[in-house]
Amino acid sequence: MEKKELLYEGKAKKVYTTEDPDILIVSYKDDATAFNGLKKGTIVGKGAINNRMTNHIFGLLEKEGVPTHLVKELDDRETAVKKVEIVPLEVIIRNFSAGSFAKKMGMEEGIQFKCPTLEFSYKNDDLGDPFINSYYALALGLATQEEIDAITKYAFKVNEVMQKYFASLNIELIDFKIEFGRYHGQIILADEVSPDTCRLWDKDTHEKLDKDRFRRDMGNVEDAYQEVFRRLGIADRE
Repeated sequence: MEKKELLYEGKAKKVYTTEDPDILIVSYKDDATAFNGLKKGTIVGKGAINNRMTNHIFGLLEKEGVPTHLVKELDDRETAVKKVEIVPLEVIIRNFSAGSFAKKMGMEEGIQFKCPTLEFSYKNDDLGDPFINSYYALALGLATQEEIDAITKYAFKVNEVMQKYFASLNIELIDFKIEFGRYHGQIILADEVSPDTCRLWDKDTHEKLDKDRFRRDMGNVEDAYQEVFRRLGIADRE
């Protein structure tokens, strides 16, 4: 499978067409951004870590009944994926207070919720990805009720599977953002699952092992990403 034309370049990835109109190739970059692109930098090696971690997690989720866009990992940085029409909703699941939620609610970070929360943001960089609810999504024609129901069901399943998996690595899944796409009438998980899109804390020390280290100028960003990758146990190829 070969890359043809550059279809799209985002903050963290490039997407190319292939000879198959149903298949794209995603190439992960080391570029890092925060605060809707206002802060920019580089996290050396993150492209390879995010690519391989996403594929590993998506493989686990597929086994648990969550359909994903994964077709085949091509190399450390590139993966063949199903061509989806992205539903313009960022889906955020929170298990603990952190980040914007903690600030908005006047809470300390790290407080465990009585149950997970789910929220939607309208995926629109120009507007700063504003918080919306399902009624907004329906009114604006961003998704149908059936799609919202499927997204909600899958999002909570993703959380259930990932919480259990990360706990086995002595990592607490604080919160995460995922995206879904339409593929031949079906809703499937797309985008990525990585330290870019998840808050991951060491269960014992509460050390942050994610992109917050970049956002907040905490240092040791590459080390945190490498530590997560090390715990996944997939560094050595079979």
